[in-house]
Amino acid sequence: MKRISVDFGSEITKIYMPGCGVVLMEATCIAVEKFLEDGETNVVVKAYGDKARALSGRAAANTFIVNPVSEGKIVQENLAVELLSRFLEKIEISRREARRTEAVFILPCGVKEEVKEKYRRVADECGIGSVYFTYTPFAAVLGQNITINESTPMFTLDIGYSLTNIAAVSQDGLITGISVNLGGGNIDVQIIDDLADRHNLKIGNLTAEKLKNTVGSLFDDDNKMNVIEGRDVKTGAPASVAINSSQLSGAILKYADKILEYVNKVLTKLPAEVSSAVMHGGIYLSGGLVKLDGFAEYIEKQLQIPVNVPEEPQLATVIGGGAIISNDRLFEMLTTD
Repeated sequence: MKRISVDFGSEITKIYMPGCGVVLMEATCIAVEKFLEDGETNVVVKAYGDKARALSGRAAANTFIVNPVSEGKIVQENLAVELLSRFLEKIEISRREARRTEAVFILPCGVKEEVKEKYRRVADECGIGSVYFTYTPFAAVLGQNITINESTPMFTLDIGYSLTNIAAVSQDGLITGISVNLGGGNIDVQIIDDLADRHNLKIGNLTAEKLKNTVGSLFDDDNKMNVIEGRDVKTGAPASVAINSSQLSGAILKYADKILEYVNKVLTKLPAEVSSAVMHGGIYLSGGLVKLDGFAEYIEKQLQIPVNVPEEPQLATVIGGGAIISNDRLFEMLTTD
């Protein structure tokens, strides 16, 4: 049997295959064209993955850009099947080979059984032979080449596009943890709103994300700048404005501080021995937002706890999933069906 780990995220889907590493990293996005024929609505897939996302804001009137996964839940089963099937084809897993494949899906902590059942149905429709689940906190730690053991609890903070997972884990399982509906996507929306309010400039999600990633910073003395284009809120005419790091820091801080509120709530629930271990071992950060200049340093300063950051924080969970499927002991210990 072949094994793969799948992080079917709200924004990005990542797939890991033992011996190959991360074999896919594409937008969890599909572009469909809807049309009427003989009184029935028909759907044709025009693009998927990164190509579909590139159509955002540019698609024709009858073309819709859909994210079939939201906040860790499959919200459009038929389109999730279509998208995952295309991704499997792209990494050369045919439908026949899929029947001999075990897939481990990485899910937020605290998901309900009905969420898992949707993943099972989607996987079955894609022809996947066996489905297992593991949870983001375990994968996020293992993705940093760290061994989870019984004697040393670890605290993880994984910040995704629409979900943040905060948990303390050990080899024995989840000590305490939550997932909250906050992430990098909230910052993008805040940037869009701020530019409309303060600069009368309307921009789309792709531009907001690009601006966040290129100019965004929580270093006090950072002065990166970028000129972005959009349209005037009042006239609709094309317009542009220069934005620097300090103009974005408010939007970033707003959500960084909200995330820290939840981190502190989880920290205060920890047993004394676990708190001591966290103070010594630090917090393990992961997720794309962690790459933002000054973000990890801000978390460390506010919490007064050391932070550990992997080289590729946005890949930590799927690499951790890869560690689980590559080790039979971890697979048995950290997956459920």
